[in-house]
Amino acid sequence: MSRFIPSILTASALIATTSLHAEPTVAVYDLDSPISESGQTSTSLFNLSDASRPLTHFDITESLEAAINDNEIKGVVFDVDDSSMSLAQVQEIRSLLLKLREQEKDVWLYTEYLTPTTALLGSAANHMTLMPEGNVMLTGLYGESMYFKNLLDKVGVKVEVIHIGDFKSAGETFYRTGPSEYAEKQQAALLDSLYEQIINQLAEGRKLSKEKVKDIINKGVISPKEALELKLVDHLEYRTDFIKKVRAHYGKETKFDRTYSLPDPNGPEIKGFFDLVKLMLNSDGDAKATSPYIAVVALEGNITDESVAPVRKEILAATRNDNCKGLVLRVNSPGGSALASDVLWEATDEFKATGRPFVVSMGAVAASGGYYVSAGADKIFAEPGTITGSIGVVGMKFVFGDAMDKLGITVHSSKRGKHADLMNITRAYTPEETELIRKSMLDVYGTFKKRIMDGRGDRIKGELEKLAGGRVYSGKDALSIGLVDELGGLNDAINHLYDSLDSENEIDVLLFPEPKSPMEGLFAKPKEDKHEFIQAAHPQHSMVEQLRKELLQSQAVGLLGPDKAKQIESFLNKLEAYQSQRVLLIAPSLPMN
Repeated sequence: MSRFIPSILTASALIATTSLHAEPTVAVYDLDSPISESGQTSTSLFNLSDASRPLTHFDITESLEAAINDNEIKGVVFDVDDSSMSLAQVQEIRSLLLKLREQEKDVWLYTEYLTPTTALLGSAANHMTLMPEGNVMLTGLYGESMYFKNLLDKVGVKVEVIHIGDFKSAGETFYRTGPSEYAEKQQAALLDSLYEQIINQLAEGRKLSKEKVKDIINKGVISPKEALELKLVDHLEYRTDFIKKVRAHYGKETKFDRTYSLPDPNGPEIKGFFDLVKLMLNSDGDAKATSPYIAVVALEGNITDESVAPVRKEILAATRNDNCKGLVLRVNSPGGSALASDVLWEATDEFKATGRPFVVSMGAVAASGGYYVSAGADKIFAEPGTITGSIGVVGMKFVFGDAMDKLGITVHSSKRGKHADLMNITRAYTPEETELIRKSMLDVYGTFKKRIMDGRGDRIKGELEKLAGGRVYSGKDALSIGLVDELGGLNDAINHLYDSLDSENEIDVLLFPEPKSPMEGLFAKPKEDKHEFIQAAHPQHSMVEQLRKELLQSQAVGLLGPDKAKQIESFLNKLEAYQSQRVLLIAPSLPMN
């Protein structure tokens, strides 16, 4: 049974159906900003006036699925500049574009920047157009990791790290000046896998040999004219000429739809006080889950008490809603708190206990804690370029004694109980305390492996310990060892679950938590769980979190460029995690993240 199209519904709006298009239509997609997985935006004083709803990866894939099955859709146009899409997102969108081509529909792509991202998408197009004076940076894969040991040494901060697993290198950036032998070997293997995928897909799409693609990449910087001569693009045109060509190709009767099967990007219209009142009264998305549906729940970012709370509530709400026929958990996370990972795993286990299907779709990264929460799924989908694995545990303690001495701060302490000051930040662990921490981490590691064996069973190919130890894999390599079941994206996961239901009735697809603009987020009511009389305490914002927000918004960090800014953000995220949690399931800072 194939999935009903257009049974596409987000928690914010009923999407247009194929029957609404009585005229030839070309769907137009403008991808000029990062594509969110969850659609959740931060609410601050700087963006409260923003009522626009973020575009999610779910939105794009559902829209393309509808276009594939809509006879009135004659083609799609992608305007792609620097959208910072992950390799996994690009690979899924590319596969959907190829399905459009199989239906003899045109795929047009226009870009001012020829990068690995745009080149991969363009390899699925039959009309790939680059601006005549565009920027061509098809130079391969490059990654770098920042190490902060010397910085911490200068301020007198010592870091004690305990790893369970030789390849569990998440803490190395704090206490080393470069990667360990294990970390370097792991990064090389991952880069090799991802580079091979890019070469193969570019070669296949542009009908070039793999050796030719490698030669082009090794040329370094080339001109747009050379890109045309080397058959990386089909045309060199300015945007206005490109638009004229597309319009002329289809004629005056064709509709160019920028919102085809997409939610309203402008969000709610706010003209006055009564619009705000209406927004407050209509902020509950649960009212839309009143007919049979598949719940797509997104987990995005580091796993913390705060980040898993809304995801857990959505999963438990789906568990208790008889209209929910199945769950797809979309995981895009490098992990984080071991405790929070187990809290979320328990929620998925509750859903599984109902006998309804539970599927995981992995995004750019689903490693360590991200894999922990995925392991119990009936089936796991990952893109070839997904980063996963990192089955291991890391613990860390920052020692500020020398730094406090430099500042002239002295401390007098008192304790009752031999290990009352175990986490005292003014001194290092004693050998006995190190063993105590290591033992507790081994317990967590044992639970981690048990979750995997309980969920994966004989699908694991080989001895789990030899696959674990913190080792990181691409989705392609993870498939070969049984950590994932199938290569594919979010759309594939939804279709698989839909087909397994074998229902003759139309089933909606709902994304949770409901994507919200900053304005909507301001008035969104916290989702209370009436079935749980013990509520989790709201996490307190730490000083590190405030430091992270201040630094990331500073102009100085912005000057470093997006890649280094991401590494600084990763460093601060881990610093915050280590401050609040003793044991972490977190992936290393891999260059591609």
